[in-house]
Amino acid sequence: MFKKIKIKLGKNLELLALALLILITIFFTSYYNYNKKKIYNNYNDLLNNVYLKKSLNQILSSLEPRFKKIEHKINVGETFDTILEQYSVEKSEISQIKKELIKKVNLNKLNVNQKFQFTIDQTNYLIKEFIFQVSNTEKIYLTREKETGQFDQKIVVTKLNKKIVYSESIILESLYKSANSQKIPATIIIEFARIYGFQVDFQRDIRKKDSFQIMYEIFSDDKKNVIETGNILYANLKLSGEDNSLYYFDTKESEGHYDKSGKSVQKALMKTPINGARLSSSFGMRKHPIDGFNKMHRGTDFAAPMGTPIMASGNGIIKKAGWCGGGGNCVVIKHNSTYQTVYAHMSKFATNVRKGVRVKQGQIIGYVGSTGKSTGPHLHYEVIVNGKRINSQTLKLPSGKVLKGEERKLFETKRIKLDVLKSEKIVGLN
Repeated sequence: MFKKIKIKLGKNLELLALALLILITIFFTSYYNYNKKKIYNNYNDLLNNVYLKKSLNQILSSLEPRFKKIEHKINVGETFDTILEQYSVEKSEISQIKKELIKKVNLNKLNVNQKFQFTIDQTNYLIKEFIFQVSNTEKIYLTREKETGQFDQKIVVTKLNKKIVYSESIILESLYKSANSQKIPATIIIEFARIYGFQVDFQRDIRKKDSFQIMYEIFSDDKKNVIETGNILYANLKLSGEDNSLYYFDTKESEGHYDKSGKSVQKALMKTPINGARLSSSFGMRKHPIDGFNKMHRGTDFAAPMGTPIMASGNGIIKKAGWCGGGGNCVVIKHNSTYQTVYAHMSKFATNVRKGVRVKQGQIIGYVGSTGKSTGPHLHYEVIVNGKRINSQTLKLPSGKVLKGEERKLFETKRIKLDVLKSEKIVGLN
């Protein structure tokens, strides 16, 4: 009996061993997969841990590249030295940069909003590359040599192509909207308004279906991007069917715009120092909107949107640019021994507008605001003649210069040439 059992076990031993091996394999495989999944889940939990993420982000954000590119736009009151010092550039390094730039640039007269850019090595705060933009068409490149540590200077000048553009349009809403719809550059529109600002009030004198013609210069690069605008060579503002043609005359002594008879459009003071504004309060007695009682209003108020540019109505020197009590932020300009003008309630002053600065007629000196005693954004404008405030809207301004002799002959030749060029532009021959 025992012998029979032994024989049967011998026959099934191999099967039992195989079955046992399979069970052991399944067990260890399951155990391995269980541990693998557990490790994977733990790893995911670690990676998704909020605190770990924050720590990693903080570490990564604190890491900076060795070479850092910086672009700086010059603000009021900044000097070349103070700008570079704020980026931890050493004084010796600043002196070396200045030594290279002063060959081409007056660093004591930096223009506000002028840009320069440089690449700094953050391991030693030495400048690797410096680019100074002299103008829209010229840049100075300084590149440090590895061996000597000195700078190589390279001046890059962008060649511009001059083109004369002619445009015309009917004024349906405003001069600006009509000109803008013709894709006329904003600088040209402002200059057009300035030229006619001596004789035209753009709020009250413009009527629907009045029209304008304009011929001006633009300068573009090889990619046809307009980089600069030039002079307005010809302009005509047709009001109520009457032409008001002006021609640009470019002699040094008498540069400016003249009518057909050779009379300059420029006068002692502009009729209004702001474009597109509405006359909201005239000169004379009125009930003060804040004080509530009748008092003499010794100026003219022009209602306009906040931030509208305000122009100097004539050449002169700024006597004051600051707070004027009820007038808020104001500018006072002395034009000559006879005339002074006051511009009040400004939101802010234009760049470089301060006491003692000389300004030109049509130059932007500030922007419409509502500072001081004011119920809304507007310009309070005063004209003072021999110390007495007078009504700017009834002021008879001195006439502009009249060309005579040889200048008149030169102007007539120039005028005829511009008329011919305008005709060619209209018919598409030029």
